[in-house]
Amino acid sequence: MPQSFNLPFVLSVAGAFLTSAVLASIYVWPALRAMPRYEALRLLAAFHAFRFFGMNFMVAGFVSAELSPNFAAEVGWGDLIAATLALASMAALSRRWSFAVPVVWAFNVWGTLDLLNAYYVGVTKIQDPGLFGAGVYIPALYVPLLLVSHVLVFMILLRTGPEEKAA
Repeated sequence: MPQSFNLPFVLSVAGAFLTSAVLASIYVWPALRAMPRYEALRLLAAFHAFRFFGMNFMVAGFVSAELSPNFAAEVGWGDLIAATLALASMAALSRRWSFAVPVVWAFNVWGTLDLLNAYYVGVTKIQDPGLFGAGVYIPALYVPLLLVSHVLVFMILLRTGPEEKAA
């Protein structure tokens, strides 16, 4: 086990994933299934429109000065792109544009891969969650919520049936 392995942080992230998945299955998924498909997708995209928070990893004092600037930039810009794609998805869905669903696919694939990459790089290269400073809540709480909501988007996108219904 690496010296920087931090059991409390790992348990915190695991707890956030478990709680996010349980709450999503009990409360969120039943509500989304009852909504028209475009409305359900727009609601989930709205949650991701706040991904610009990741830009704070590049703000002096928000994270430790020892945090890799390359990691901070990768996380920050990746999140900004995800937020922009989420906003584009919301606009396309609201206006019922013919390319709305492909825009949602682009947002969801990008957003999911961006988060998984950030976790991978964080675990393999950063390893010390203390370097995240005030931003520690992002991987410990916000990212599990985001990843669970990405799964919900995939579930809605992969369901067959009329475009207007999520279920």
